Amino acid sequence: MCESLLSMNIEEVVDLETRIGEESGAIENYDGGNLVVVPEGDGIVEPYEGMEFESENHVKAFYDEYARRLGFIMRVMKCRRSEVDGRILSRRLGCNKEGFRAPVRGKGPVRKPRPNTREGCKAMILVKLEKSGNWMVTKFIKEHNHPLVLSTRECRHTTDEKDKKIQELTAELRRTKRLCTSYREQLQAFIKDVEEHGDQLSTKVQTAVNNVRLIESDDIEEYSDHR
Repeated sequence: MCESLLSMNIEEVVDLETRIGEESGAIENYDGGNLVVVPEGDGIVEPYEGMEFESENHVKAFYDEYARRLGFIMRVMKCRRSEVDGRILSRRLGCNKEGFRAPVRGKGPVRKPRPNTREGCKAMILVKLEKSGNWMVTKFIKEHNHPLVLSTRECRHTTDEKDKKIQELTAELRRTKRLCTSYREQLQAFIKDVEEHGDQLSTKVQTAVNNVRLIESDDIEEYSDHR
């Protein structure tokens, strides 16, 4: 039983060390001076076809949070309205790098061109209003054609979360190692106690055997004297 407990706790220690290694393994690269972070294990809930929401605002809030945590900016795109009452029946949300900016033509003063933020990204989510009143995801494109860049605040927030998790796992690892050491000491004490009792038992058995032999010897001598 002690051996199984010891084995179990050693496995827990190894598992904790693995988890700590995974938590500290965020993938970070640099691209053109911008920090490009691919979050790993941050608990990001990803949209999927068939996912339902109570309202359009819930959809926007969800996708905006998803975009923030993944590293892009949400753009509210086209919608389709009812020809009867003008209600919105479907809504498309996407990435702010969606499409391409049309070239500006015409006469007038030459202005400094603005940075081009459009890269033709097709990442998007399409939701439709169901008869039940809920909004359902009917199409989801995950892939972006550009690096995903977390803001400085989000990077710091993500790092803080990871540091906190690593600290928690490290503390748990220390507790588990202490338990493992305690179990090992208990097991060693138990084995030593068994060995000592075994030696005492062997001595008692040997004494009993000697006594039996002595009695048998006395009986034989007494029998011989009577003859």
